Amino acid sequence: MAAAARLLPLLLLLPLGWVRPGACTDPPGGGWVAGTVPEEPRCTVERADASLTYSLFLQRFAFSRPVILGGVTDNSAFRALCTREKLLAAFGPFPVRLSTANTYSYRKVDVPFQEYVEHLLKPQDPARLGSGSGSGVPFHWHGPGFSEVIFGRKRWFLYPPDQTPHFHPNETTLAWLQHTYPTLPPALRPLECTLRPGEVLYFPDRWWHATLNLDTSVFISTFLG
Repeated sequence: MAAAARLLPLLLLLPLGWVRPGACTDPPGGGWVAGTVPEEPRCTVERADASLTYSLFLQRFAFSRPVILGGVTDNSAFRALCTREKLLAAFGPFPVRLSTANTYSYRKVDVPFQEYVEHLLKPQDPARLGSGSGSGVPFHWHGPGFSEVIFGRKRWFLYPPDQTPHFHPNETTLAWLQHTYPTLPPALRPLECTLRPGEVLYFPDRWWHATLNLDTSVFISTFLG
């Protein structure tokens, strides 16, 4: 999903979410719907906690491989602004642009945010463009970045720059997971893991990555220049 010219600092729920801090009490799950997509318990991305120093991060991860960071942020301010009620009140009439992937997709759909939430945000099947449980973005790459989950669960698949995955730009991640993933020998499978609220994924420059939202998900992505 890419921003329209006037599209606020908010590109959210699927595939991206951008918000500014605030404070209030949010309802359980933020008012968003939990999904039915099964969670894969296996995680092949290394994890670290707040004991990871900056120098060690540079040495082990910054230029070489992804890492999941736990216990390093307090996202309560973002959660307060990312409830369904708060986002609809603040951004209902603003446009959002939907697409299957930032870089490689062909089809773009512009809709008001309120229409997106009330009519398009629902569980998806492998052949449909949309949002909610089962949606996500297929493989693409860009500069290094961090992604933090605020609500919901988000599954990630990652390949290093020299290992281009086989995918179709207009095929959903769910379709890829059901049709292509099972045919991959173990040596050709991606690094993968499911992120939960409060966890942050860092990925280095030009790493291929795809996402699958197991629930209706809100997350914040920060790309490094």
